[in-house]
Amino acid sequence: MTKFAFVFPGQGSQAIAMMEGFAGNPVVAQTIAEASDALQFDLGKLMAEGPKEELDLTTNTQPVMLTAGVAAYRAWVAAGGAVPSVVAGHSLGEYSALVAAGVISFKDAVPLVRFRAQAMQEAVPVGQGTMAVVLGLSDDDVRAACAEAAAAGGVVEAVNFNAPAQVVIAGETAAVERACEIAKGKGAKRAMRLPVSAPFHSSLLKPASDRLRDYLADITFSAPQIQLINNVDVAVLNDPASIKDALVRQAAAPVRWVETVQKMGAEGITKLVECGPGKVLMGLTKRIDGNLVGDAIVDQATLERVLSELK
Repeated sequence: MTKFAFVFPGQGSQAIAMMEGFAGNPVVAQTIAEASDALQFDLGKLMAEGPKEELDLTTNTQPVMLTAGVAAYRAWVAAGGAVPSVVAGHSLGEYSALVAAGVISFKDAVPLVRFRAQAMQEAVPVGQGTMAVVLGLSDDDVRAACAEAAAAGGVVEAVNFNAPAQVVIAGETAAVERACEIAKGKGAKRAMRLPVSAPFHSSLLKPASDRLRDYLADITFSAPQIQLINNVDVAVLNDPASIKDALVRQAAAPVRWVETVQKMGAEGITKLVECGPGKVLMGLTKRIDGNLVGDAIVDQATLERVLSELK
């Protein structure tokens, strides 16, 4: 039998009508309604109709993406899908993975990610921080470009190791722009700013980590029922207190996605199924490990196809 993992995308995969392909699925509708109740806000309408500017606000995107990932996973389980051997999520997607693994209730997770989004946004005033993607350089060359740019003033760091030769950097706006120019000088194919409102996963987000620690103190975490590989340590943890601590550190630390996928391959996983809107992680999987098969559940039709393949 195929040993498979479910992975959950983070910010950037949201789109208007993102859950339209699940229309008529009662489990999906119920999950969206639960999230709307938790936030006292019609999340379903925002997902279906936008406007895009509202959907792309970090404080909306984070609960929207959590809800989409959990809804798709619940639909999988309700359809008789087998429990994956491993789960993981990219950045914010780790919260969907935590719900799937039974670590945190969905009811608690929805306001938690809304709080996380607010804390991350408020840690650095809009305009003062940004992110950029660097393509075509090794991890070490990207780190060197950041170090050179930071030496001239300001904070800039490599923060998302998404695939070989695809690294996202973040920090103070001027330092990030300087690092992009240095990276191009080192032979980067592209180095361009991303349309984001904060320097996520950089050390500038430390105030958000501190606020998250206080908030998490009052939330009940359970031991995972499915093995979960976290972003910050590329580790499998079972102790709820350790899982909380890793989640706190995750907000201001790099996302080690390449190593996460490699760890899955090393543990005998042969298929990665992306759960939620978009196919970003599926594309990265092929570039990280050619032996892994990537797939995605983005609507009812893909759910049923993957279900038949994995039975």
